[in-house]
Amino acid sequence: MSESTEIMDQAVKAMADRQGKYLTFTLADEEYGIGILKIKEIIGMMPVTTVPQTPEFVKGVINLRGKVIPVIDLRLRFGMESIDYTERTCIIVVEIDGTAGTVQIGIVVDSVSEVLNVKGEEIEDTPTFGTKLNTDYILGMAKMEGGVKILLDIDRVLSADEIIVLEKAA
Repeated sequence: MSESTEIMDQAVKAMADRQGKYLTFTLADEEYGIGILKIKEIIGMMPVTTVPQTPEFVKGVINLRGKVIPVIDLRLRFGMESIDYTERTCIIVVEIDGTAGTVQIGIVVDSVSEVLNVKGEEIEDTPTFGTKLNTDYILGMAKMEGGVKILLDIDRVLSADEIIVLEKAA
């Protein structure tokens, strides 16, 4: 097998790995997506119990049917301005890879949009911004209807140390 054939095979595999169904949501008028297989459920905002000495983006914990789940505000995690929650604000409960298996966390988003089926050829790699920006948490950019949706690798949105903090909070 030639080197160029091998590179093409890797590119096709990478496209196939990223294609699929994504739950899309908004944060500060931008559209994001998370692979549907990572989503456990979507719930409306509910009272969040704050946990002292956690990072600012950690809102606290919720009691979801008897299970304590840590909640983060994705706006704050991404360094965006905090806003008042509205009736459209909701919590997406996702399952991420933690230190001791999978962990459920809630992420607060401005609003949930829809479930989209994204084809591999509609996804481009994250552009390099010419600086040392950490974009590891971005799975790719989906070119949809004249716009771009940022597809998140939810397992990488939080660092290993931050996941440990959340596990302890719960």
